[in-house]
Amino acid sequence: MSKRLILGLALLCLGMGVALADTIKLKADHPDRYVVRKGDTLWDISARFLQSPWRWPEVWSFNPQIKNPHLIYPGDVVYLEYDAQGRPILRVQRGKPTVKLSPKVRAERVESPIATIPMDAISQFLGEPRVLSEREVEDAAYILSGRDERLISATGDTIYARGLLPGQDPKSRYLVLRVGQPFRNPGAARGDILGYEALYVADALVEDFGDPSTLRIIHSSREALVGDRLVPKGAESVDQAFIPHAPSMPVEGSIIAVVDGIARIGQFQTVVLNKGEQDGMEVGHVLAVYQSGAEVRDTFGEHRGELVKLPETRAGIVLVYRTFDRVSYALVMDAERDMHIYDTVRNP
Repeated sequence: MSKRLILGLALLCLGMGVALADTIKLKADHPDRYVVRKGDTLWDISARFLQSPWRWPEVWSFNPQIKNPHLIYPGDVVYLEYDAQGRPILRVQRGKPTVKLSPKVRAERVESPIATIPMDAISQFLGEPRVLSEREVEDAAYILSGRDERLISATGDTIYARGLLPGQDPKSRYLVLRVGQPFRNPGAARGDILGYEALYVADALVEDFGDPSTLRIIHSSREALVGDRLVPKGAESVDQAFIPHAPSMPVEGSIIAVVDGIARIGQFQTVVLNKGEQDGMEVGHVLAVYQSGAEVRDTFGEHRGELVKLPETRAGIVLVYRTFDRVSYALVMDAERDMHIYDTVRNP
């Protein structure tokens, strides 16, 4: 799906007008108008006006005279109005003019339309499988050896694999994946695995099916090792119409991992949630992150000596951008404080 089509679908939904469940709160220092700049996102712009920027689908509207209202460009002007009930509405006024190109007369925008969220923060996680189930790991083909019994192979090298299904089209392409960390629920038994992280290693082209099959690595981002898994490279479709919305059902989950394995989690980092498609998670779901309160000892009064658990503290907002069977990938959009593995996520 092209970026233009994705944005068209997303903004079309915005222009349709969604009924407000409750009052949208504006920031105290919100501007009356804002000129869109290159590098902005719809979330960024909405954050200038709204206390809860993820609710922008409820307040965006478009001027009827705009020929193509489904795309917003640098130079366009976003301004604030109110409807008859006093509810805020964000409207868009076209900014920079189009230019005419020769020899065929046609008008095109000079700039590209802005994205809904920062795509450069998640683009690397949209192309290939990123989570494999236990069954997928068990059933996947694997690298048996490299040429001359090498343990390590790279771009241009020949590899031999077992487990490829015979009779497929010649010149089939496979992804080489490395099985990474297992994902588990907090406190779960060692055998209770939600899935495995799948690290992209390389693309390989089949030269001859057999037992073993012969493949050639045509592109690699890291060295391929004996034991790495192979899965067919298909045209995997990932929903990129990131229209933020609250889940329709109650959600109570946890952050169980963070990409890159760092301890503290901040804005625009990807986290793994222990809720997936089986739990009703969808691309675009927005969840609030909460940190458990610390336990402190009461040293005063009649309950002196008791341990008291302090209330939870809200730490930020995440947006689900890719779902799997039992886990989801989410991007930290707002970080009010550092987040940590095992922090709670629930409806915003």
